[in-house]
Amino acid sequence: MSFQLNIGTSPLLVSMPHVGTEIPEELRSDYVPRAQGVEDTDWHLARLYNCLPALGASVLRPRYSRYVIDLNRPPDDAPMYPGASNTELCPTRFFSGDALYREGQAPSAEERRRRRETYWQPYHDALAGELARIKAEHGFVLLWDAHSIRSEIPWLFEGVLPDLNIGTTDGASAHPAITQAVAGAAARFADVSHVVNGRFKGGYITRHYGNPQGHVHAVQLEMCQSLYMGEEPPYEYDSSLASGVQPVLRDMLAAALAACRGLYGR
Repeated sequence: MSFQLNIGTSPLLVSMPHVGTEIPEELRSDYVPRAQGVEDTDWHLARLYNCLPALGASVLRPRYSRYVIDLNRPPDDAPMYPGASNTELCPTRFFSGDALYREGQAPSAEERRRRRETYWQPYHDALAGELARIKAEHGFVLLWDAHSIRSEIPWLFEGVLPDLNIGTTDGASAHPAITQAVAGAAARFADVSHVVNGRFKGGYITRHYGNPQGHVHAVQLEMCQSLYMGEEPPYEYDSSLASGVQPVLRDMLAAALAACRGLYGR
């Protein structure tokens, strides 16, 4: 199985599309040696989001690294952020801009199709299926797409990111009341900065599945890894740092759920 789905009891589904760390054995020799460290992983999110069981969330996580395929990119590989550096459906560069593959070993069109069918499609089938199940049971869904990233990556963005980057596709993927609730919860923590629909407005998952008119509300959170871990190898989880941001995550999720329930009188 290329993913793990834990089914919850509430209208909340949390997707973590970039937490996978495995590269299939048959592909490893195609990459440069540095790739085995999977440095661009969204590290430790399952541990960081320790509030999810109490919230009754369903959680979807992949097994394989984004270096194999990026589950948050469209199947046609259209750029998410025109005019900026973008990672691809089958990435060929590290976030530093350096080549990910040995010379001549980048995946062919046929190999990209194979990976899309083998890894991308099952994840999205599971995601769509769980959204449908939750909506049938509760009448609405809150989809939270959880991400993390190093706070400084010149190839992708200038300067230092705000701590919490909330994305709702410029308001298209979630009702304004939900966006306001999430941002309001973040604002109550003065030591943590946040922005709404800044550099990261939401990737394919947020944009494709968010449908407020259809009672599916999608929010992406891209958070700086400096909030909870070391940003340099070996990328260790820092419990003391994490304990400071975990209440922020809990309150943001709880506020979003409350806003959803308020919209539907639940």
